[in-house]
Parts: sequence; structure tokens; C-alpha cells
Amino acid sequence: MRTLIDHLVAHRSGALVLLALAAFLEAYGDSCFQSALYRASGVARALAVVAGAVSLAAYGLVVNTPRWDFGKLLGVYVVLFFLLAQILARVRFGQSPTLPIFLGGALICAGGLIISLSG
Repeated sequence: MRTLIDHLVAHRSGALVLLALAAFLEAYGDSCFQSALYRASGVARALAVVAGAVSLAAYGLVVNTPRWDFGKLLGVYVVLFFLLAQILARVRFGQSPTLPIFLGGALICAGGLIISLSG
């Protein structure tokens, strides 16, 4: 399995897919904990905690299994995490980005671009 994942991340598009999956798992896991803490009770709360824990554990495996230079990919990862977190905020919680979020997001995207292009 590790060999397959290493082969996948050897290509730019494969690394991007795996980073997007990791960003989704992290943002989704965080949203599950937010639901558990502030929007659910009883069994729904317990299920949200379990879903969050499973999602965050899967995130850890996705990020740490490949042999890649994660520091070089961090800029892309942060951009993907920001974008997926905003999508999840809208879909799961009905929260629309505000002007400060758009402005900060533009800075995050610019920073990711600078990190990615610098080598």
C-alpha cells in the first residue's frame, strides 16, 4: 500500500489529490467536533465525536504515509484546507464567508502560491 501511495505522490496531480483528501478529512473532522460540542446532544453528539476522531485519524494516515517533503507542499495544503473549510462551513452550518474571510483567504492563497513557486 505504501508503495502505491509513494508512486501516487511522485506525480504532481497525485500529490494534489492526496493533499485535497487530507485537507477534507481534517476540515470534516473539525466540523464534526464543532457539531458535537455546539449543535448535537445525546447519541448524535457521541456519533459526531466518533466521526470526528475517525476522520482526523484518517487525515493523519493520509498525510504521514507518503514519503514526501510535506514542508514544500505546506503552502498548497493550507490553501486547500482553507477552501475546503469554507465549503464545509457553508454546506454543514450555513455560514457564508464575510469580507474579512475573503480578504484573509486571498492572502492565504497568495502565500500558498509564493511557497509553491519558490521551490
